[in-house]
Amino acid sequence: MDRMIYLSMAGAKASMQRQDVLANNLANVSTNGFRAEMAAFRAVPVRGDGASTRAYALETTIGYNAEPGVISATGRNLDVAMKGNSWLAVQGLDGTEAYTRAGSLDVNNEGLLVLRNGLQVLGDGGPINVPPDTEVQIGSDGTVSAKANNQKPTTIGRLKLVTPEGPLTRGPDGLFRAADGDLPADQTARLQDGALEGSNVSPVETMVGMIAAARQFEQQMKLLQIAQTQGQTSAKLLGSN
Repeated sequence: MDRMIYLSMAGAKASMQRQDVLANNLANVSTNGFRAEMAAFRAVPVRGDGASTRAYALETTIGYNAEPGVISATGRNLDVAMKGNSWLAVQGLDGTEAYTRAGSLDVNNEGLLVLRNGLQVLGDGGPINVPPDTEVQIGSDGTVSAKANNQKPTTIGRLKLVTPEGPLTRGPDGLFRAADGDLPADQTARLQDGALEGSNVSPVETMVGMIAAARQFEQQMKLLQIAQTQGQTSAKLLGSN
């Protein structure tokens, strides 16, 4: 009886965790550069006398879907979409260097090049300061130029683009970081200006996954109810003797 309870409890918990991951992915289906989170589970035996035949299902984080999202042209000079496996370096709220595929840039009140959410964009030599009353142009190699009126464009910096050799780790702030610290700038990395990369989340597949997870949760709860009914029936039979 308790084997059924362990199995059902672990299955219900796993279904809830999978539902949380899928719900977060679906909520970010329109977030530029978002990478769908992937979930997996593994069986872990319960330690203790008489419990060696019991097992829990624990979540195993396997990272994210690295497939690129669809690139859409916006015509905005401060929108960039990284090509291949290139990432844009930014400064997180904790002061550390982090990486993102969201390339919607802007210029804040201090003249610094930032993301739309206010995070500071990093260049090869640090923050990029944009002179006032200038038009920003971004080249395919990440070179940032400023043009005032009819004057020739002047290079003011270069976006720090990195190409990680292995998978990155997603932080609680939604940004990605390398396990071994800051990555070096990749001079061969390229981007597409006037465009943005969309999320790689498939809303149809995610909705189907959420429905399947909900049904699995219901089945596990039914097993728990069956186990409870069987336990009550067994207690009555034993009590009648």
